[in-house]
Amino acid sequence: MVDALEEAIRAALADRVPVTYGRARFGHELVLHVHREALLPLLIVLRDAPELDFAQCMDICGVDWPERPERFDVVYNLLSLTRNARVTVITTTDETLPVPSVSLLWPSATWFERECWDMYGVVFAGLDDLRRLLTDYGFEGHPLRKDFPLTGHVEVRYDAEAGRVVQEPVKLTQDFRSFDFLSPWEAMTTLPGDEKVHLNRIPGLAVDGTKGDQK
Repeated sequence: MVDALEEAIRAALADRVPVTYGRARFGHELVLHVHREALLPLLIVLRDAPELDFAQCMDICGVDWPERPERFDVVYNLLSLTRNARVTVITTTDETLPVPSVSLLWPSATWFERECWDMYGVVFAGLDDLRRLLTDYGFEGHPLRKDFPLTGHVEVRYDAEAGRVVQEPVKLTQDFRSFDFLSPWEAMTTLPGDEKVHLNRIPGLAVDGTKGDQK
């Protein structure tokens, strides 16, 4: 199935669009890696070629790889009902280089692109409605970036004196603690609950697995 789909895409593209082919989900789905400049030509072929007919854009999401120069993967998940097939298209960008919007190909993609910009800060060229979607107006930063602070930059509360919701710098009554999931008590080698391990139910064995009283 995947091999036949790859052959059909190769034939439809006829080497006009440089694409790198891969596999995902244990080889059961086809993944296409493409440069930003070739993204729209590839998606147009995938949508309009009768033998492909990927008429539905199911989702657009991002992945953050901070160590890379182009840190963001922009992932397009497409569905072809006529072929009963899915394909994933991935392109890359950074904080400033725009990715061409696909809202003219799939109008529903406007919401997906707004969400991707809100969460990751990916800019989409040609998107007329580039507003935040999940965070509030005036929100600072993009919360799904891996360098975004766990506390955020501001906190929101209702001010009774002002009679409205206000934003303030984050105030923590207690700093974050680093938990190692070990017992906080000294000299305790058995975590609570571990004394009920199956060794305790084996005749002749103590809780620690050593031989007990055999009488």
